[in-house]
Amino acid sequence: MDIMGVLQKLASESGFAAFFLTEGGWKNLVMIIIAFVLLYLGIVKKFEPLLLCGIAFGCLLSNLSYFIGMGHNAVYHPELWAAFLDETSPVYHSYGAIMREAGLLDFFYIGVKAGIYPSLIFMGVGAMTDFGPLLANPKSLLLGAAAQLGVFVAFFGAVLLGFTGPQAASIGIIGGADGPTAIFLTTKLAPELLGPIAIAAYSYMALIPMIQPPLMKLMTNDKMRKVKMVQSREVSKTEKIIFPIVVSTFVILLLPSTAPLIGCLMLGNLFRECGVTDRLSDTAQNALMNIVTIFLATSVGATMVAQNFLNLDTIKIVVLGLIAFSISTVGGLCGGLVMYKTSGGKINPLIGSAGVSAVPMAARVSQDVGRRYNKNNYLLMHAMGPNVAGVIGSAIAAGFLLSVFG
Repeated sequence: MDIMGVLQKLASESGFAAFFLTEGGWKNLVMIIIAFVLLYLGIVKKFEPLLLCGIAFGCLLSNLSYFIGMGHNAVYHPELWAAFLDETSPVYHSYGAIMREAGLLDFFYIGVKAGIYPSLIFMGVGAMTDFGPLLANPKSLLLGAAAQLGVFVAFFGAVLLGFTGPQAASIGIIGGADGPTAIFLTTKLAPELLGPIAIAAYSYMALIPMIQPPLMKLMTNDKMRKVKMVQSREVSKTEKIIFPIVVSTFVILLLPSTAPLIGCLMLGNLFRECGVTDRLSDTAQNALMNIVTIFLATSVGATMVAQNFLNLDTIKIVVLGLIAFSISTVGGLCGGLVMYKTSGGKINPLIGSAGVSAVPMAARVSQDVGRRYNKNNYLLMHAMGPNVAGVIGSAIAAGFLLSVFG
């Protein structure tokens, strides 16, 4: 037996050798290092760990398997579903080819491509969200609307940088600070950008405590930040039950493309508030939410294969995402300043920054910044109004963009 020959064959055919012997293999090595960094941020720094850990591990699996000599045994094939939907491809609507060639994460990805996972996440969010603060102060809807400013500014910026209309719409929605909405819209309009858009959206959501306070300090003065708001009125049970039904009816009739997101959000909230579906509410908040999060995170992470992720467009998306998120925060604060002036100084403008859709983190940041200047200030429940309005606002913005470019 040629021992040296066997060892040489094993060495040349190993995945380690493929990094350097396979064309483009070094790119997969870079992506694996990025996956390690994301795992560090999720586990050690606790940046959106429930999602970032799954995204990072999906990225790790896809880049370990796809180009490192595993061929059809890879866990994710970025070209497979594109061919499945391409009328000029011999694989077009060939379920046999899908079953033969698809890997584990290809099947997970069906839920992303069909918009199932983001919609189910919204159902869980609805079941966990109390819309009472919004109902107690309906003017909060204006702050949620103002905080969508970054979506459209980033959209036009992306168009100027050479992205197509559907791609620019998918990039702009990062400004809504709503990961499921960003994923939902991107899979419909620009699935080739899903990896970088998802990473940008969830990264900026996790960095809210770092990004928003400097902008809040820049746009307000000490007097404004010290404003103590009065207790909101108590909202009746009947109002809370009627609200999701009315919102679903009105918004879906206005923008039918919002039906999956708005419908699931309000269904989850109805489970919470109606008082006769406690088991369903508990399932939506916990078991269902956790299961879907696993599938969503790993399948989104799998799209971060080297040839899709390591390019100039990714850098542009990360930068535009930061701009979108910052301008959305500024838009919400501008709305807060207007309400401060029109109320005669009774509304603290800091709650405007919570108009982005990161529930409840953005509201907590408003509370924390407010208490730095007034220890007796409790803004959390007041900030939750614009915060949940931002969830509705981002879904409506996504629905509008989908109706235009879908």
